[in-house]
Amino acid sequence: MKNILSCLGIATVILCAGLYAFQGTATNRQPKTTPTIAAPSLQPNQTATPTPISTNQPKPTPSPLAIAPTSGTQLYYQRRASLKAGKIYTHPKHLIEPPETGKLPKPTHQQWKNLLAQEAQAVVKGQGDNRLALLVGDSLSLWFPPDYLPEGYLWLNQSISGENSTQILNRLSIFAHTEPDIIYVMAGTNDLRQGVSDEQILNTIHQILYRLRQTHPQAQIIVQSILPTRVSIQSSDRIHHLNEQIAAIAVQQQANYLNLYALFLGRDNQLRPELTTDGIHLTPLAYRIWQQELYYTAILSHP
Repeated sequence: MKNILSCLGIATVILCAGLYAFQGTATNRQPKTTPTIAAPSLQPNQTATPTPISTNQPKPTPSPLAIAPTSGTQLYYQRRASLKAGKIYTHPKHLIEPPETGKLPKPTHQQWKNLLAQEAQAVVKGQGDNRLALLVGDSLSLWFPPDYLPEGYLWLNQSISGENSTQILNRLSIFAHTEPDIIYVMAGTNDLRQGVSDEQILNTIHQILYRLRQTHPQAQIIVQSILPTRVSIQSSDRIHHLNEQIAAIAVQQQANYLNLYALFLGRDNQLRPELTTDGIHLTPLAYRIWQQELYYTAILSHP
């Protein structure tokens, strides 16, 4: 059953958690460390009228040492350089410039998978007592700004640009040995662009959640809705229908469903224009809204 979570108060500032449905069963895993974010109170089956989300909090702290990449190629080599230096790329101050100069060759899909596998292995060795959170998806998740990731967790981004749900399914073993507290999954956008049927998309997402539940039984698994777009070949009605089915699959697989779709949808029944750079990919404002949803689900997963 879907539970609609509403606005949660922190101090005297009211921050809206948005129109997301967060459902599923909690795990019995004991938290390793206490997050630095305050836990709000939440009543079972709480329902309220949502209000516009605040994009003013929490405010990320810019890092003067981080050099923001402007392309997937630059991001790849920065992450590789950070890993070679023994640093975790998702820590804002750990993203460094690669020693290579000049125009660098575009990494292949296999090179990206190799890099993610190496990062996952580094986290296995260095997680310690840190709570671990994973982002798994395509370019929308790949470009989530490290500065915007909620505090209190060690973050590992296991996303690759351009991947469809089947490609994501086929590489889940890359991070199978990690011990995450939370896994955020978003898949399906590229399937729509590639003409994959609804039945196949839903079947693959079902398999992804099943595999994650079997491999990480103690983790909170949160499947996120497919976002709306401003691309004509991807109708909002189709995406809305798929999201309803994804929410049902989440219940079957004892996962949670995070409805970002409702927050990103504009009055014209498409992705809000201020939230996208090209009709699909996201602006910093969009990631701020997404950030706040991760912030609240992180609290609710480990109060």
